[in-house]
Amino acid sequence: MFVKLRSAAPVGLSCLPVEVEVDINKGQTNFGIIGLTDTAIQEAKDRIHSAIKNSGYKYPFNFRVLINLAPANLHKEGPMYDLPMAVGVVLASSNTQLKYQLEDVIMVGELALDGTLRPVNGVLSIVLFARENGIKTIIIPTDNAGEASIIDGVQILPAKNLQQVIEYILGKNTISSFVKPPTKNQLETSVLDMSQIKGQHFAKRALEIAASGGHNILLTGPPGSGKTLLARTLPTILPALTEKEVLEITKIYSVAGLLHGNLIQHRPFRSPHHTVSTVALVGGGSHPRPGEISLAHRGILFLDEFPEFSRSVLEALRQPLEDGVISVTRIKNTINFPARFILVASQNPCPCGYAGDPNQLCSCSASILLRYQKKISGPILDRIDLHIEVPRLKFEKLSSNEDGETSTTIRQRVEGARAIQFQRFLNTNIITNAEMGNVELKKYCQLDSNSINLLGNAVDKMHLSARSYNRILKISRTIADLANEKNILIGHIAEALQFRIKQ
Repeated sequence: MFVKLRSAAPVGLSCLPVEVEVDINKGQTNFGIIGLTDTAIQEAKDRIHSAIKNSGYKYPFNFRVLINLAPANLHKEGPMYDLPMAVGVVLASSNTQLKYQLEDVIMVGELALDGTLRPVNGVLSIVLFARENGIKTIIIPTDNAGEASIIDGVQILPAKNLQQVIEYILGKNTISSFVKPPTKNQLETSVLDMSQIKGQHFAKRALEIAASGGHNILLTGPPGSGKTLLARTLPTILPALTEKEVLEITKIYSVAGLLHGNLIQHRPFRSPHHTVSTVALVGGGSHPRPGEISLAHRGILFLDEFPEFSRSVLEALRQPLEDGVISVTRIKNTINFPARFILVASQNPCPCGYAGDPNQLCSCSASILLRYQKKISGPILDRIDLHIEVPRLKFEKLSSNEDGETSTTIRQRVEGARAIQFQRFLNTNIITNAEMGNVELKKYCQLDSNSINLLGNAVDKMHLSARSYNRILKISRTIADLANEKNILIGHIAEALQFRIKQ
């Protein structure tokens, strides 16, 4: 007997349809799976055999079982096709001639040997695909129901095991639709707070600007000056995620297999070690997966000890820092992963950490210092908006009992600036000032004559590139938003110029 079921294959962050065709006939005993499959799918033969037997169904011994995953030119990987293949084998081997109404049903799931369903990756993309293509129902493992429920318009049927699915198809029982629990997007609670950071007012102001406009920032200072603490406190002043951002981030983590059944309600903070590979950072592999820059989407990518990262790894950041997307090209296709993050990098001024320190003698020779500074290329530095010196604090500051502004107070100003940007970029794909292109710069960053003169002198004397010029305009626009000013004033330009380095 022949049975055809529907499934889907995640490709990057999108999804493509897959038809699971099962044909069982008398003949030489054989079990074959075809359709450009990987090892995990070929191993499904044994899982299907045990799951069917342990679920109380008869396995078709002495029959030729052939399963085709179509289309044949699309590579399929992972155990997500276990469920539709097992269901197809049971239905095709039954003597009944019932017509199964499965045209509007997609099913995915990994099988345990006892027939229990285990969660799979990429369910959120599959549910989105189902809704976009008018498919009404999706059968998934119970542990995937939470992430699937974020998408409205599709009936989510969470199943515990193979037997429950087959009995549902045969009309012997029902599977209750998953009801999405009420959720409230809250800010992430943290033991860190801006008020705990002594001094460093210039650095904290830069972090406020970075959070408001989505700007990249580089913190430079001697060991123990507070660079890492400043970076790790930045999430406490970022605004809560919007529903659209929750969906974007959750989709990435679903494909990466890092969701574990929960929605991403807080902005990501990714801090890879400096030994990270290029593929791990930007994404890729033989079957491309999101890297750290995509996992940091709409959040923060913190690169501590910036010069210690491989030169090739840092150079791979050029495109995503500029475009907000990473394109992974392979022979068969090209996949785009979103990568719109705030880069926060920290570094010592030299290998020993004390170059330029008035109280500590630097032990690095001129050649060592030059080699250290060359580890980060000019094009990468040019893509970082805010360059901050984080000096060592004196005893008076460290021992002071004076509390600075709290994260809550700063976040209120950040949210006010973000609200202005939301209205400014309404009905566009832009969220923050850092994402503006040339058209938006021309429209929203007009300067008066005094500001033009100041900026022109700065470009000439500091030898700034065209990219640096544009980034100064973006920073000035953010500073104006924080001040609730409609126009960019000369004071905003002057403050923005403090955060640039001479080229």
